[in-house]
Amino acid sequence: MSSYGSYLNLIALSLFTYEVTGSGLGLGLLMALRLFSGFLAGLVAGALAARIGRRRLMLAADVCQAAAMVVLAICARSAAEGLLAAVVIVLGAGNTFFTVALRSAIPAIVGAEARVRANGQLATARSLATVAGFASAAPLIAVAGHGAAFAVNAASFLVSATAIFLLRLPTDGDRTEEATSLARGSAQPRHMAVRRIWTTVPPLILGLVLLRGVDALASSSHNVALPVVAALRVPQDPAVFMTQFWASWAVGTLVAHQLLKGRQVSRMEGRWGVRALAVGTCAMSVCFVLAFTGISTPLLLMAIVFLAGIADGFTEIVYISRLQAAPDRERSHLFGLSATTETCGFALGMVIAAAALDLWTALAVVGVFHGLAFCGALALLLTSLAGRRNAGRTPA
Repeated sequence: MSSYGSYLNLIALSLFTYEVTGSGLGLGLLMALRLFSGFLAGLVAGALAARIGRRRLMLAADVCQAAAMVVLAICARSAAEGLLAAVVIVLGAGNTFFTVALRSAIPAIVGAEARVRANGQLATARSLATVAGFASAAPLIAVAGHGAAFAVNAASFLVSATAIFLLRLPTDGDRTEEATSLARGSAQPRHMAVRRIWTTVPPLILGLVLLRGVDALASSSHNVALPVVAALRVPQDPAVFMTQFWASWAVGTLVAHQLLKGRQVSRMEGRWGVRALAVGTCAMSVCFVLAFTGISTPLLLMAIVFLAGIADGFTEIVYISRLQAAPDRERSHLFGLSATTETCGFALGMVIAAAALDLWTALAVVGVFHGLAFCGALALLLTSLAGRRNAGRTPA
């Protein structure tokens, strides 16, 4: 529910920010501030989840985001840049805190063996929320204004918070072990604690996290380029083109969940999961580049984006399930590290891609960015295969 409100708000807040600031630069700065807030939140999300508990962190994130949207809905007619800055800071940090807490809590909620199915259901719900949020934003704003869109977003956060409060799901594992680990880490300086997180992550997992960061950087390119292409392809109604694009992608992610439903969890934890993530990232990058080659047949374009959605959903489910295989005391820190890396990649990509579009075509920008993701995934795949061959040569 909160995902629907967030995607609705993504369009509403962007349009509203542009109206208030009156410039693309102002919009870009506030978007950068939101991403930077999420980046900083990712650095402390793991420690905060260990200290106060994942359920409390999710509740606090939802309530704070709801409060921010209520204030913005009330002040929509007289909002200033300062208020918008405060709101985007709360939204950026709140989204990261909630995501880290939820993803790291899945094994405790549903059990380790059911986490792949649960991750698939979450990916499915997010895909449906994406389409519904994007589709309802324009008519809602046209009929009732930005204030109504912000109020709907606030209500979605409150519904989410109410569900979390009433269900009282078991979101935390061994609290004693977590508290001991936290106390041990709190005795260290902050920079030492951050360095410890990076140095204690197994190299293979670190490679997965870094690949997701490059993947996020690549994804920023087609997010920035799509409105430009839509305006050129369908100048009379670019929103229809964008809706068809994202709807095709969302259907693909639904299919990915169905394909992975019967997959054994143990396979996600081994090198199969690493190779599957690498191959899926390569396939996704190729499909997104093909989608920007100027294909004139709508059905063919939708089919390619559909395949990109399958690869995207597949890699997300495999990646999240792999990180959830870590011990409970480490999961929140891993997902915090992942959120920081992905946010950093997406924010950096947004800035570079937006600047590059003034110099290059959309195809060139998307091709270069997704080429980086393809090369990173290929390097990880070759490393995994080399490790398997070396292991096979080791005498028993």
